Amino acid sequence: MTTPEPAVDWHRLDVADLAVGHVKTVVVAGRALAVTRTDDGYGVLDNRCPHQNGPLGEGHIEDGCLICPWHGYEYHPLTGQPPEGYGDEAVVFPSVMREDGLHVALPVTEASPTLMDQVVDVMTDWGVDTVFGMVGHSNLGLADAMRRAEADDRLTYIGIRHEGAGAFAASAYAKLTGRPAACFAIAGPGATNLLTGLWDAKVDRVPILALTGQVNTQVLGPGAFQEIPTAAAFEAVAEWSQTVLSPENAPELMALAIKHAVVKRDVGHLIFPNDTQEMDGLDSPPDTPVEGRMAAAEIAPPESDLRAAAELLAGATRPVIIAGHGARDHRDEIIELAEQIDAPIITTFKAKGLVSDSHPLGCGVLGRSGTPVGSAVMGRSDALLVLGASFSNHTGISRNKPTIQVDFDRMALGKFHPVDIPLWGEIGRTVADLRGRLEPVDRPDQRTDIARRWETWRREKARRAKLVDGKGRMHPARLFAALSHVVPDDAVLPVDVGNNTYAFGHYFECTGRQDVIMSGYLGSIGFALPAALGAAVAVDGRRRVVSISGDGGLGQYLADFTTAVKYSLPIVHVVMNNDELAKISREQVGELRPVWQTSLVNPDFAAYAELCGGAGFSIKSGDELDNVLAEALAVSDRPVMIEVNTSGQWV
Repeated sequence: MTTPEPAVDWHRLDVADLAVGHVKTVVVAGRALAVTRTDDGYGVLDNRCPHQNGPLGEGHIEDGCLICPWHGYEYHPLTGQPPEGYGDEAVVFPSVMREDGLHVALPVTEASPTLMDQVVDVMTDWGVDTVFGMVGHSNLGLADAMRRAEADDRLTYIGIRHEGAGAFAASAYAKLTGRPAACFAIAGPGATNLLTGLWDAKVDRVPILALTGQVNTQVLGPGAFQEIPTAAAFEAVAEWSQTVLSPENAPELMALAIKHAVVKRDVGHLIFPNDTQEMDGLDSPPDTPVEGRMAAAEIAPPESDLRAAAELLAGATRPVIIAGHGARDHRDEIIELAEQIDAPIITTFKAKGLVSDSHPLGCGVLGRSGTPVGSAVMGRSDALLVLGASFSNHTGISRNKPTIQVDFDRMALGKFHPVDIPLWGEIGRTVADLRGRLEPVDRPDQRTDIARRWETWRREKARRAKLVDGKGRMHPARLFAALSHVVPDDAVLPVDVGNNTYAFGHYFECTGRQDVIMSGYLGSIGFALPAALGAAVAVDGRRRVVSISGDGGLGQYLADFTTAVKYSLPIVHVVMNNDELAKISREQVGELRPVWQTSLVNPDFAAYAELCGGAGFSIKSGDELDNVLAEALAVSDRPVMIEVNTSGQWV
C-alpha cells in the first residue's frame, strides 16, 4: 500500500537581499527557516540545528558548509547533510525559484491546542486575566499560549523590565481588587527575582500566582545553565508549589494553584520545565470548573459570640471601630455600623482611606504613621471593635480596652495577646449581623470631640507646611497639603517605604473613596512605581493612579517607568527628592551613629520621564505646587513624573 504524500503549502520567502555566500533567518507560517545562498542556488533548512536546536540562520557559510553558531556543527547548505562520519542531519524543505521570488513547500499542519493552551485556558477560566512578566528562553512555550489568549481578548499581558517589578505589580493588583494576577519569569535568576514581591503578597495576605520556567527535565540535577532547585527556593514563600511534568494533571495543577492562592490569600506557584511546555494538548482535557470547588466566604461567627459582642458594644459609652487592611472590602458596611451607633472609625496605616478624613466619624490613621486624632480618640474609648487588623506594634492598638476582634483567619484572633471576644467570621457578614443586634445611638459629643481634634491637628500641619530646611527645600507637609486638594476623590494611591511614607501617613488627608496600597508588613522599598503599574491595569482608566515615593525607592525600579510608557498607562508618580536615604540617616542619628553612605546621586527625574516618552514636571518651591500639580494631573495620554524638592523631615 502506497503511503500518501503529506500535503504541503507553498510560501513566498522575502530573500531578495540575501547575497551569495550568506544565510538569513526567515519566519513564515509560524516556522523559522534558515535560508542559504551559494553559487549553486538557494537552500531552505529548518532553523533548528539537530544537535541542540541552535539557530542555523544566525550561522555563516565557510568552505561550502553552513556552520551552526553554537557549537560549530557543519551542514551542506542545500541538502542539510553533515560531513562524512557524522550522524546529525538538518531538515531541508523543497524550494523553487519563480518569477516573483523564492518559494518553499511546508507541510500543512492542523492547528490544535497545546498543553500550555489548555493550562492557560484553566487560568483564565478561574479568573486570572492579567500577567506581569518577562519572556525568555525557558518559558517560551507557556508565553506562546499566553500570546494566543491575549489575541482572543482573554488575557492582558504586561512585559516588565525587571521580574521584581512584575511581582510587586501583581501584588498591588491583588491588594486593590482582591483577585489574583500572575507574575511570570524564566528559570534561575528570573524566578529568584520574583521572590521579594511574592513575600510582599504573602505577608500582606493577598492572592498571587507565580509561573516560572525551568530547564529540560533531562538535565535537571547536574547543574545546567540557569538551573536552580526552584521548588526548594520557593518552599518558604509559596503556600502551594508544584512542577508540571505530566499532561494528564497539568490543567488540574493550574486550578489547584489558583484555588490555594485565593482561599489561603497566599502564593500559588507552578514550575514549567521546557520540555513540558512543548507537549501536545490532551484529546479530552479534564473539566476544571470553578463552580462546586469554591465555597462561599461569607461565614458568620457563632451565635453566642455575636450576642456577647453586641452586648459589649451596646453597654459602651464611647465605642471605637478600628479597621485594618482585612476590612478594606467592607467600607460601606463599616461606615453604616459606625453611623448607626455613632462610633468613631480609626484605621491602621494599611487601611488608610477606608473612611474619608472628612467624615465626621473619621479619625485618620492610628500609630507611628498616623495622626494625634486617632490616638487620642482610642485613648478615651471604653470598647474597641477591631476589624481585620493584626495588632502590629507599628499600629499600637491598646491592650487595655475591652476588645472585640473580627477576622476571617482564626489564627489571627488573639495572635499576640488575648482579646475579650474573638469573632471568627467574614467581616462584611459579621458587621451586618452586629448591626441587626444594635439599636441606633446618638453621641454628639463624640463628633464634636473629633472635629475639635482635627482642627487642632490641621493648625499644626499648616505650621509645619511653612517650614523650609537649610537648602530652602519645602517640608513634606506642604506637598501633601496640596496633593490632598488636587488628587481625585476616587484615586488609587500606591506609596513607597521611607520618610516619604511616614509623611504621607501624617499629612495627606483622604477623601471620597480613595484606596491606599503599600508594602505593609514586608516594608519593601521600591514598591510604589511597580504597584502603580499593577493598579493602573486593574482600574483600566476608570480611576486615576497617583503613586508617591522617595528618590531612594524610585531608583530601585526606575526603568519600569518605560513600561508605563509602552502600555500607555496614565499613572502620575510623585518623587520626593532630597538626594538622600533620609529614613536611614534618621535611624543612624537615632542610634547615636554617624550618618554614613546615605547620600544619593540622582538624575533629573523630570527630564528622565521626558526622555522615556512620558511627561515630566519639576517643583522647586511651595509657590509652584498648586499650578504644577494641576497641570500634571491634567495629562491623561501618557505617564507623568513629578519631581518635588522636599526636605528629609517628616515631623
